[in-house]
Amino acid sequence: MAKKTSRNTDILKETKNTTTPKVYSLLVKLVNEDREDLAKDVLKIDCLLTYANTCIKDKDLKQAKDTMEMVKVRIDKLVDNDVNVEYLIYIYDGIKSKL
Repeated sequence: MAKKTSRNTDILKETKNTTTPKVYSLLVKLVNEDREDLAKDVLKIDCLLTYANTCIKDKDLKQAKDTMEMVKVRIDKLVDNDVNVEYLIYIYDGIKSKL
């Protein structure tokens, strides 16, 4: 079976220009392993981390903490499925240190 790229999958096409290269490479890996469900979780984590960072900048710490709890649950799900989430944990830890 040929590798899936942004030309032939919707999830990769929609995210190629909006995610960081490390997140995008993780998405490509998951999509090629037929784990689009986990790829969607990675996208949600990326979005939630961005939102939590925005909440911190806006001094809405309660919302940021709630969002970070949601992120932690999703990261744990990915870890349970043996997905390499080292970069996401690095970003998570950086944002959590701001709280």
